[in-house]
Amino acid sequence: MDNASAYMTGFGNEFATEAVPGTLPVGQNSPQRVAHGLYAEQLSGTAFTAPRGHNRRSWLYRIRPAAVHGSFSALEQPRLHNRFDEIAVSPDQLRWSPLPLPEAVVDFVDGLYTMAGNGAPSAHAGVAIHLYAANASMQGRFFYDADGELLIVPQQGRLVLRTELGVLEVEPQQIAVVPRGVRFRVELPDGPSRGYVCENFAGLLRLPELGPIGANGLANPRDFETPHAAYEDVEGDFELVAKFNGRLWRADIGHSPLDVVGWHGNYAPYRYDLRRFNAIGSISFDHPDPSIFTVLTAPSEIPGTANMDFAIFPPRWLVAQHTFRPPWFHRNVASEFMGLVHGAYDAKAEGFVPGGASLHNCMSGHGPDAATFDKASSADLSRPDVIADTMAFMFETRAVLCPTRQAEEAPHRQRDYQQCWAGLRRNFRAP
Repeated sequence: MDNASAYMTGFGNEFATEAVPGTLPVGQNSPQRVAHGLYAEQLSGTAFTAPRGHNRRSWLYRIRPAAVHGSFSALEQPRLHNRFDEIAVSPDQLRWSPLPLPEAVVDFVDGLYTMAGNGAPSAHAGVAIHLYAANASMQGRFFYDADGELLIVPQQGRLVLRTELGVLEVEPQQIAVVPRGVRFRVELPDGPSRGYVCENFAGLLRLPELGPIGANGLANPRDFETPHAAYEDVEGDFELVAKFNGRLWRADIGHSPLDVVGWHGNYAPYRYDLRRFNAIGSISFDHPDPSIFTVLTAPSEIPGTANMDFAIFPPRWLVAQHTFRPPWFHRNVASEFMGLVHGAYDAKAEGFVPGGASLHNCMSGHGPDAATFDKASSADLSRPDVIADTMAFMFETRAVLCPTRQAEEAPHRQRDYQQCWAGLRRNFRAP
């Protein structure tokens, strides 16, 4: 299907879609007999008693229930885990070059590489941050994550996510969110692919409140796309991989679990094009806080404090007068993991490249490097500065992000990162 017919729009809406006419029951969710000999199954992403405005669930009408598969046994994928206590966490600023692409045949699941995290999936609190580097489509295997929803940010190469509820195709500068528990496989139509994944263990991602901004701006609900129903009726010897309680498990399954013929509800995978983000900024002086760039947020029990925020730094105009226009020097109670999808980041002259990453933990100072500071301090502010070729992003969390041992010891970690600030001279002159 082309994109015009393959997607429905609107964040968090109630959708109804069927690949075969007459699949969806009318007036009830679980009739005694479902049309076409299908089974009714509810997929709940929130507690049954969650407030109506936050409740997420979908009814699936499928060829076989999700319970039909073999017993699970442990599956080793040593680069993917939720062990966030392996090493002592230092306050050092950290930065990495891109994760190398594999030489052997590696699919999306085997290509996941855990960088950092906090909390625990068993407590439904915290996040895990992973990179992925893969060169092969998933063949004969399917995956689901019972620990959290997956926010996927491609950096190189498109991904085709074939999910229970339909097909999502995402390219760099788009994102996809696969809800907790939804089964899918990943195809790589462009060959080798690389990107970032944030695994959100806590409450579901949603749009942030706009407050004084008003009804419009930032990410607009109508730009979020959810797939139409599409199903596979295929039997064979397949593998179902589950991430549960911090580790991977596998089971034999004799059919494709992507066999949902119709569904309705508001718990479904979705994609968003980051280039549609309506950036808000100052038109007088100074800048608003970087929270003004939030695309999605997963709130915590503390009002105004998120389990995680996803923010981007897209193309935009800088026009503020009498102002240091790049991001200012900063220390934050939250912890920030940054990535770069495309172009250059305006706070760093070199070293931070597409596919790379940085980590600035709670109260670790960070900001523009010496070259950027010198350039911005002498810029002509009578002219606007157009940042036209960029797409950086940030996973921000309220808790310390604990790097994994493999991230700390990785050959592609830039161990001289702190030198980018070494050229910041003492300019103070007493009156």
